[in-house]
Amino acid sequence: MTNLHKQKLENLLEARFEYDVHTTLSKLPQPESFKDMSKATERVIKAINNDETITIVGDYDVDGVISTTIMVEFFEKIDKTINWIVPNRFKHGYGLSPKIIQNINKGLLITVDNGITAHESATILKKKAIDLIITDHHTTPENLPKCFAIINPKQKECNFAYENICGAFVAWYFCASINKKLETNIDMTSFLDLVAIATIADMMPMKDINKTLVRYGLNKLANSKREAIKLFKTHLNKNIIDEVDVGFGIAPILNSAGRLDDATIVVKLLLSKDSKKSYEMFEYLINLNNKRKTIQQDTYKNAKSKIDNNDNIIVVASESYHEGVVGIVASMLADNFNKPAFVFNIKNGLAKGSARTSNNIDLYNHINSVKEHTKGFGGHKAAAGVVVDINKLEEFKKNINKLSSNQTKSKIQTKYLMKLRIDDIDKELFDIIERYRPYGIENEHPIFLFEKETIISHRYIGKNNDHQKLVLDFGVELLAFYNDTKIDTNNTISFTASVSKNIFQDNISYNLILKRFINDKI
Repeated sequence: MTNLHKQKLENLLEARFEYDVHTTLSKLPQPESFKDMSKATERVIKAINNDETITIVGDYDVDGVISTTIMVEFFEKIDKTINWIVPNRFKHGYGLSPKIIQNINKGLLITVDNGITAHESATILKKKAIDLIITDHHTTPENLPKCFAIINPKQKECNFAYENICGAFVAWYFCASINKKLETNIDMTSFLDLVAIATIADMMPMKDINKTLVRYGLNKLANSKREAIKLFKTHLNKNIIDEVDVGFGIAPILNSAGRLDDATIVVKLLLSKDSKKSYEMFEYLINLNNKRKTIQQDTYKNAKSKIDNNDNIIVVASESYHEGVVGIVASMLADNFNKPAFVFNIKNGLAKGSARTSNNIDLYNHINSVKEHTKGFGGHKAAAGVVVDINKLEEFKKNINKLSSNQTKSKIQTKYLMKLRIDDIDKELFDIIERYRPYGIENEHPIFLFEKETIISHRYIGKNNDHQKLVLDFGVELLAFYNDTKIDTNNTISFTASVSKNIFQDNISYNLILKRFINDKI
């Protein structure tokens, strides 16, 4: 790699963090900078002193189960027994639904990673004289639920310095505030391994405060005593866990229960100190995740066949799509087609969908602009959920594409950091890339453009031949996951890809992970 290329890469990566402020844990904002934090903290102290029943209501995704785990573990550490509920998406629906609160008749209720749109349930709880504290991080609607307190960095008049944090980080801050008020001296950094997993899984921007805590949290994972983390390390055959391991190895397994079954088992696993019981729960999740992979791949292939290539935003729907995988299929479509994607499951006259994007388009604002065609929605910039009457689905698709036609043309493009040649790939290049980890949203893993590189050989790999391996000049391998583009050996290709390290029998080599082919007519 030339010195010119090295310096250019360094400069481009350094520029991403020019305005970062919270670069160490000591620089993290204080809990009281959240709106309603002091008020909510005092209410919890009162509940503890009066021996009131405290109930936590979480969510079934990774951020939700980890938020719940943090709250339960914290209260265990201060010797306060609490009740907790993780909704079952098939029985209760999302978040603080009326079904969830049917049997809650007293005490204090706290939501984590949900609740910011729970108007109906907030009204019901108020009639029951139950105080509700909402802790959430999703985009706030114009009208907020009527409740005792709301802790959400996105709400107006909140002075927290960085609004794009996950629900688990908000829950962590709430516990930190209670800890500070009670003077119980619980080591709050002991939870940061979990907060790091939630931040990565929930696709929070990997800059500023998030980058700082994830870097620290990943280091905590290396020495974690949690039975669940030990099992993940064994499963991944790794002692050092990075953000890629979390995103592709840990998060999907933790998510599998909420997608196909009941996520309560995930909280129990994360809290478990019994190695035997932990192993049994872990094995159950592994089997669920394998089932999820099969359903997901079948759904992806079907969804892909329904795409209208002229649309700027992908919208596909079917009664056959499993509700638990529409989110991850939307993510795959968004990533592979470089467009926002909505995938809907149709049932009982309603289309319940998940949306994902792999570029700079704000999903929440897009949906909000066509909200008259929906029955409800929520989420944030990179991920959202939406419910549409089946009779209005085509209208929704037409209008969201019409809205985006001008906005997306400038944003949907093949993105790469800089151009390289195959012979630029070496240890120096890889070491520069490693210095700016962890990568994620707004600190994307560097993608490079390679033009007219020669294909030496090619073959299909994977259990179902879903992936391809191309050998290029200098023996560099290009791995194309879930890509069915036809390849002709001895031809040249142009593509974008990231650089990865491969270790086999103590031998180190560097390969490429395909982002997309520039021209599919290879």
